Amino acid sequence: MAEHSHRFKALLAALERGVVSSVSDIAWLLEQRDPQDLARLFAAARSVRQRYFGSQVFLYGFLYFSTHCRNHCRFCRYRRENTALKRYRKTREEILSAAMEMAASGVHLIDLTMGEDLEILEGTPSQIQEWVSMIRSVGKETRLPVMISPGTVSGELLADLARAGVSWYACYQETHNEPLFDALRPGQDYHGRLAGKYRARDLGLLVEEGILTGVGETAADVADSIDFMRRFPVDQARVMSFVPHPGIPLPRAASADRDIERVTIAVMRLVMPDVLIPASLDVDGLAGLAARLDAGANVVTSIVPPGAGLSGVAHSELDIADAGRTLAKVVPVLEQCSLVPASADDYQAWVARRQAMHPCSGRLADPPAREAAPCA
Repeated sequence: MAEHSHRFKALLAALERGVVSSVSDIAWLLEQRDPQDLARLFAAARSVRQRYFGSQVFLYGFLYFSTHCRNHCRFCRYRRENTALKRYRKTREEILSAAMEMAASGVHLIDLTMGEDLEILEGTPSQIQEWVSMIRSVGKETRLPVMISPGTVSGELLADLARAGVSWYACYQETHNEPLFDALRPGQDYHGRLAGKYRARDLGLLVEEGILTGVGETAADVADSIDFMRRFPVDQARVMSFVPHPGIPLPRAASADRDIERVTIAVMRLVMPDVLIPASLDVDGLAGLAARLDAGANVVTSIVPPGAGLSGVAHSELDIADAGRTLAKVVPVLEQCSLVPASADDYQAWVARRQAMHPCSGRLADPPAREAAPCA
């Protein structure tokens, strides 16, 4: 017991000083569940967040504009085989209207998310350029940074998006255990998905990476993912719990254990102190927000206006119709956690500083198959 306590305290102290531990130490830390240890872990994560970001939290509007997808992901209700699902594809006017409503509410970024919609990704050149033009208009009209979450796309399309003024490319690997990736995303190219993130960074885009818990991963798998994200380096690191739904073939596994997600948030904060780490409203809604913030998150994502006909991902409807995913409901939770919304200027200043940190921004390069970034 004394040896355990000494190791735990020494590991936390080292991480708080900025000394990155071994991957095996990270995995060990992820396995801890003693309530006193978790309280110390979360307190350390909050202390590090305070040091790097103060009490400010960034707020992301979420606009899932197409729920059509070509993929067969075993964890996703929007998988191609789920024929019982009612899908939609929003028009340019609907997208711009929802984005403007989000901007007026006070969000700091518009996250434009879609499935890998073949009508968009494999349309005619003019259709694709019309889509890119729509994305440019969202940024221009809202005067906010734009994140695009389109799945795996071509390098040419990524370059078009960068020229259109997109600031962020979000593309989640879900796991960096390649066999588990193949089981979760059958028929998809593990290395090709990674390569898009290297290309995006070389185009000057900020990159968000993400992992899932409760899908058959081990603590060692999660530690490997955290180590990958640290070395990449990503600009935003997301973890979410798998949420089972009808039409999803993946077994429930450990999906109900939210401690896994919270501990992962805290460990990511300690290992990557200067990155953005979201607390998503898409898993447990407003009720789960405080716990994720207390674990060290500093972004609230999946803010969705009611009445716009928009869906979430893990939960398609949770807290949307009753305005539970609006700033009016989110801000009081921030206050309970002794946090405050940042200003739009503060967020845009952070984005500009982060972009300036990437030494190879704007230089196209062929990425390696996996391990090191081209200019790391």
